[in-house]
Amino acid sequence: MVTGASSGLGLAIAKAFSQRGARVVISARRAEPLQQAAKELGANVVPIAADVTSQEDVEGLHEEITDHFGKLHLLCNCVGQSTRGKVLDTTVEDFQKLLEINFLAAVRTTGCFASLLLKDRGHVVNIGSLASKLAPRFLGGYPASKFALAAYSQQLRLELGPQGLHVLLVCPGPILRDDPTSRYDEESADLPSAAQLPGAGAKLRGIDGDWLAKRIVTACERRQPELVVPWKARLLAAISQLSPKTGDWLLRNSTGG
Repeated sequence: MVTGASSGLGLAIAKAFSQRGARVVISARRAEPLQQAAKELGANVVPIAADVTSQEDVEGLHEEITDHFGKLHLLCNCVGQSTRGKVLDTTVEDFQKLLEINFLAAVRTTGCFASLLLKDRGHVVNIGSLASKLAPRFLGGYPASKFALAAYSQQLRLELGPQGLHVLLVCPGPILRDDPTSRYDEESADLPSAAQLPGAGAKLRGIDGDWLAKRIVTACERRQPELVVPWKARLLAAISQLSPKTGDWLLRNSTGG
């Protein structure tokens, strides 16, 4: 099952697994684009509309999957939302909203489906971000919500890995989009112009979603714990852990915000 699968990376991930012969349940809040995505992907894909920020909806998903399939081999938590803003201008309510979407939704679905996944030594794929490793300027509450997802993924690996559960944290840079510069116009009006760009001005090449989805499939086959793209971001994250002062300097100079 792939959540947040009606468009973008979630749709690409569902496509990649479907092309490998998997029966894929795709889920998203809005039924119409979800149905359109299912038509695009073909007969191996089953759409079920649900809001994964709702415990009732997640339990409904669990009931439908259990009734129709009786098992689940992989859960990909791909629901997410990015934002822009100065950290002191980001309200408690803003942080709470992003934590609900980017972190607690994954906690909710993973908790609900864990018993099914453990039965078959299954997989949990959590779609984080480079902001799960690094916290650039002008991203509002986004990095805090993605750091939380990284911590949760590590806890799952340590506690449930010995029982057979594979947990993969995916930390990609900006995904190529049709509207890379218009998403944050309103909330970034008082920020440096580079903050409106993907990754808040990170000097990175956009990642093709279909290419990344295939990498995720391979990482699951190999039962890797993490997939960080591009690889040099892992080096920057390691430097930041060893020397926060040096890491801050490098991060400041590698983003144009």
